[in-house]
Amino acid sequence: MRIVTGMMAAAIATALSAGPVLGQSAPLPPSTVTSSLPLATVETEPLLVSADMRDALDLSGAWHYSIDPFRAGLAGFHGETPDAGQRRFLDIDVAKEMARDTRTLYEFDLAHAPLAILPSSWLTTTAELRHYQGLMWYQRHFAAPIKRTGRTFLRFGAANYRTYVYLNGQPVGRHEGGFTPFAFEVTKLLRDGDNQITVGVDSQATPETVPPPVTDWENYGGITRAVRLISTPDTYVDDAWVRLTRAGRIAVDLHLNGAASARRAVRLRIGELGLDVPGSTDAKGDWHGEIDAPAALTRWSPERPKLYDVAIDAGDDHWRDRIGFRTIEVRGADILLNGKPIFLRGISMHEEELGAEPTRAITPAAARALLSEIKDGLHGNYVRLAHYPHSEVMTRAADELGLLVWSEVPVYWMIAWSNPETLATARNMLAENILRDRNRAAIAIWSVANETTVTDARNAFLRTLVADARKLDDTRLISAALLVDHGKGPGAPVMTLADPLSDDVDLLAINTYNGWYTADRLADLPATTWHVPTGKPLVFSEFGADALAGFHAPQKFSEEYQADYYRATLAMAARLPTLRGMSPWILKDFRSPRRQNPDFQQGWNRKGLISETGQRKLAFGVLSTFYESKREADAAAAK
Repeated sequence: MRIVTGMMAAAIATALSAGPVLGQSAPLPPSTVTSSLPLATVETEPLLVSADMRDALDLSGAWHYSIDPFRAGLAGFHGETPDAGQRRFLDIDVAKEMARDTRTLYEFDLAHAPLAILPSSWLTTTAELRHYQGLMWYQRHFAAPIKRTGRTFLRFGAANYRTYVYLNGQPVGRHEGGFTPFAFEVTKLLRDGDNQITVGVDSQATPETVPPPVTDWENYGGITRAVRLISTPDTYVDDAWVRLTRAGRIAVDLHLNGAASARRAVRLRIGELGLDVPGSTDAKGDWHGEIDAPAALTRWSPERPKLYDVAIDAGDDHWRDRIGFRTIEVRGADILLNGKPIFLRGISMHEEELGAEPTRAITPAAARALLSEIKDGLHGNYVRLAHYPHSEVMTRAADELGLLVWSEVPVYWMIAWSNPETLATARNMLAENILRDRNRAAIAIWSVANETTVTDARNAFLRTLVADARKLDDTRLISAALLVDHGKGPGAPVMTLADPLSDDVDLLAINTYNGWYTADRLADLPATTWHVPTGKPLVFSEFGADALAGFHAPQKFSEEYQADYYRATLAMAARLPTLRGMSPWILKDFRSPRRQNPDFQQGWNRKGLISETGQRKLAFGVLSTFYESKREADAAAAK
């Protein structure tokens, strides 16, 4: 039996090697997750791109849950297959079985376990689970239609971190990675009427996982995005990528999945533009087509985030999405959106909704509430979605509101650079992220890492990710948030970017915290000397200082200090001739267990420009005023 990982290595390898646009690559090794449980062989590795646009049975709502801190449901005392009394996924009535035979012992009964409302993290389900990290079992029943045709898939928006899926007592597959989607075909396992689904989710990070155990954010274990039961025809559009090339043509690459994939008639339709483009798949079920963009095409931009209804017909399957068309590229030190220079007026953001008890359950309303603070409050045009792929609810909201997006994988800090399995996991995550979101006009930058120290093993690891990203998507920019060397000059800091990855990325990005994590005086920051390569655009991917909302004093953690820090850093930024954007750290205060100052932090990173409940701090006004003046100046220069 082979391991199933949602976005299987074979599917990713196909995407990396398919067609003239994507180029060629050797197959990626599969992610490996050890378990004593056998897993079913799955004949296909579904991508189900734009799955959130397909009709489906949403399994959100009440699920029973049970903790399993010693992972007894996966393995026995000595690593052996667990006995029946520990197998949470069994399709039985535990109470009846124990009443029927007094010799029978079950140490679980999920049908009578407490209830949680999903999607959500278990950290907010009860006070006892607030800091639980480990394995959690979820279970519920659902009714499947009796008259079914075609194929059926279970599709998870995300579950953190390792996921084990069972249907009606049978293993379906498993997946590693907490922030990207995965799907399993369950056509043959589904019953008419009542069905039982059991999901084990293990949030525990290890030195080999991505990310590793030490981070600066909350590890929200659980099923944090929607689980949906999706039906398709026997042959369906599994992957479709529709975009505007830098040559000004509308291009499409699609892949059909099913027995009738080869030599199949397909058709791309964009009704508002009057486009109806016929085609035919090749022997592998792939089709690449291009056509000159109509003169009537309105290019997507932050000022006018125009989206078009796009459809693909392939026999009985009718794929759809809402897509914007634009180009993004660099020329020298400039970032060009639709051929015109743009300054990225942004901020960074974690995937936490506003409120005193966030649980990483991002709804359309929660996404809009956060992004509107950037678009309308800060006069921004850009957001860095850190440090992992955010929900597709968030990226669709960015599409609709008109915010360019930096999208990142959690290759963060102390990664096991020399471990081939860790590399395989990271490659898998990057591919899942790109293939999910490359139809989103808002996505401008794929980031492969954050704050990683330079070694030969690290350089090889990240260059592999950069190469993968270029093969999967040649229309966007590649970057990584890099560290810089801090030195002291005569009265002011001297900052040097000496990271060799600078040669591999399109956009140079620097995290800098002079005056917060360093002893530099804020008054000295504007005179900082910077040594950075000049042939590429530069962005400040992070800078920031903590402030407790409502605390006013002449010291760190006050709103005044944070506001002064922003003023000094913005003055420093003004002296960098190649600076083309910034995403300060961070929009909103967010949970971080490492931050434990009892007077100011209480388990929160307080660098937000707004508090966890949405209270704006003084520095919010500083950045908003700067961005408004920058927007007005850039608009005047463009006339």
